[in-house]
Amino acid sequence: MTKNHFFFLCCLSALFFMTSCRSTKYVPEGKYLLDKVVIKSDAKDISQGEIKNYLRQTPNSSVLGLWKLQLGVYNLSGPDTAKWINRTLRKIGDAPVVLDSAMTDESVVQIEKFAKNKGYFNASVNSSVTTKKQKATVTYDIKAYDPYLLNRYRVHITQEDLQEIATDSIHSLIKPGMQFNVNQLDAERTRITNHMRMRGYYNFEKDYLNYIADSTRQTRKIDLTLELRDYVRDATDSARQVIFKQYTIREVIIHTGFDPTKRTTESSQIDTIRYGNYLISYGGKRDLRPETLMNNCYIIPGDLYNDVLVERTYSAMNSLSPVKYVNISFAEIMPGTLDCFIVITPNKPKSFSVQGEGTFSAGDWGIASNVGFTHRNIFKGAETFSIQGRTAYEWRDVGNTFEASGEAKLNFPNLLVPFTSSDFKKNTRGNTEFNLIYNYQKRPLEYTRIIGGLGMKYTWSRRYSPFRHSLDIFDLSYVYLPWLSDEFREEFINDGSILKYSYEDHFIMRTGYSASYSNYNPGRPLRNYYTARYGIETAGNLLYGASYLFNLKPDEDGAFKIFNIRYSQYVKFDGDIAYHQIFDKNNRFVYHASFGIGIPYGNATSLPFEKRYYSGGANSVRGWSVRTLGPGTYKRSGNLIDFNNQSGDIKLDLNLELRSKLFWLLEGALFLDGGNIWTIREYESQPGGAFKFNSFYKEIALAYGVGLRFDFSFFIFRIDYGIKLYDPARERRDRWRNKPTWQEDMAFHFAIGYPF
Repeated sequence: MTKNHFFFLCCLSALFFMTSCRSTKYVPEGKYLLDKVVIKSDAKDISQGEIKNYLRQTPNSSVLGLWKLQLGVYNLSGPDTAKWINRTLRKIGDAPVVLDSAMTDESVVQIEKFAKNKGYFNASVNSSVTTKKQKATVTYDIKAYDPYLLNRYRVHITQEDLQEIATDSIHSLIKPGMQFNVNQLDAERTRITNHMRMRGYYNFEKDYLNYIADSTRQTRKIDLTLELRDYVRDATDSARQVIFKQYTIREVIIHTGFDPTKRTTESSQIDTIRYGNYLISYGGKRDLRPETLMNNCYIIPGDLYNDVLVERTYSAMNSLSPVKYVNISFAEIMPGTLDCFIVITPNKPKSFSVQGEGTFSAGDWGIASNVGFTHRNIFKGAETFSIQGRTAYEWRDVGNTFEASGEAKLNFPNLLVPFTSSDFKKNTRGNTEFNLIYNYQKRPLEYTRIIGGLGMKYTWSRRYSPFRHSLDIFDLSYVYLPWLSDEFREEFINDGSILKYSYEDHFIMRTGYSASYSNYNPGRPLRNYYTARYGIETAGNLLYGASYLFNLKPDEDGAFKIFNIRYSQYVKFDGDIAYHQIFDKNNRFVYHASFGIGIPYGNATSLPFEKRYYSGGANSVRGWSVRTLGPGTYKRSGNLIDFNNQSGDIKLDLNLELRSKLFWLLEGALFLDGGNIWTIREYESQPGGAFKFNSFYKEIALAYGVGLRFDFSFFIFRIDYGIKLYDPARERRDRWRNKPTWQEDMAFHFAIGYPF
């Protein structure tokens, strides 16, 4: 074990000891610290995680169920709360949870009720408490026995539409033979109610529906009947007419810039426009075009009231960048007729930002500044125009570097696609973005490079779909190198170098498609979920076809040029998936894998440098600094980072990370990373870098480490300390780093946000 490892373990052990001892320090005499809760159950289909939701008292949170760090921090405080340090420790820590027998009894009641709602009508729950040294363990023993099953399901309703929806056996959530489940029965009531309100029944509510259950103890079978509640069934004809009346939208009134209910705007200041049965009023200047407001309003005069269209209107209006808040309400004008009122509170149309930052890259310090301007409604149609500028300066031992870049974007809040059907427009939310970029890089020892580009992109999602799509219609970029140093030219631009093309003037015309998916449910934050992304892009095919069509002659290297500039041709595929296994609100495992491959062909012998993969860094294999791993077994000469040769055409990342809440804003992580990059073929300048099916698995680098995250809600600041475990670039006998050294086998990473 190295001295660095020994020191690290000593510090960790000291912290563990200080926060673990005397956990009952602030537990009153005669009371007990609730140290552990044990759940025993014979119901196989009920998880302990579900049962824990019904406990009225749980122990102090812990790391991995072992280390009550937050309690330990609280116990580090002294009894004198007048002192700042004691108040601070108590604020960021957690006070001890003292056993309360009343809460234990209430937990028994809630667990038993939960079990019965899941169909275990004969369930019983008993609790017992064992104590030791002022610590208590509460055990809940659940005897669920066999569940009750649904035997027969009937709908006893005479109202025609309601009866039709309720008896829809295809979409119904209630099936004969299913295990009785109150939550599923309630979900069926919600389904029926939603469909009724989609058909215009504005006054219909879920509570109007009621179930009658007839059970037989001997057979554990239940006959279930759905009917209207007595007060609805027995209501007067006039009351029933209100409940079962379909409402039509008469008029849609949109107010923007003021709230008419507050009466703070003089009537002379109100600008009113009428388009058929749409009435739009502005509390001042016309900040949004009427067409924009109506295109994002799915509530249509003359149609039946529909809850879904109301929610879609909320979503569409709130997605407009000039809109801050939206409120939608309805008023009954006459029996069966509603007027819709939409009140919009505008957002600030313009914003300006200035940021400064310090940088540290490959051992060199630097500074950078960012300036940005955003106009959220530049053409009064909710179009967003933004322009960002950045300058950076880095001090190096020889030859300081300078970089300046700018980017302008224009975003339209709809898909500018001709010849689309009305159904597509109705069920799709999308954006169209145009962008223009410029980047100037000056590296006195290497080169001066200028990159310019422009592009057009669609992003959209379909109604009810968790997928989000992105399509780059075109993305043009031009790389121009007005100057190269002789040393750089000799090393990297020689005829045998794979990177020769990347450091010549070249042109990229690409198109690409990507999609992302997540089944995360904000309403169930403790449920396991995963996110996935995939994408494909290709470049140069149209230009290559045009070159043959117009009989253009290739140059001496066999490559075609446009305006005397060589263009790139390749295809590239990327995939990424992350699975979150959640144990409780404080602990989770995250499994992550990503893969990418780029294949040059036709007019190119290699991928452009900016399209090649690299490995190592804060979001990859964290035992290596950024761009210092691979390809394959390639090993750079000397200690300088070889950005140019340490890039590849294939990338694989595999990560496992345990994330745990520690205390206050602090989260901890333990991680294991694996991965590398490879080249498509063997290149002279990158020996050992080629991907081979029979050996690539031996070249997967491994690293482990610890991390800290500071969760400030609006962003997360991350520090990761990675240590090499297996280094494929070393000689075989030295690849397993059993005795890692500080200088060669460890890396610190500072980043914003989680790595995946």
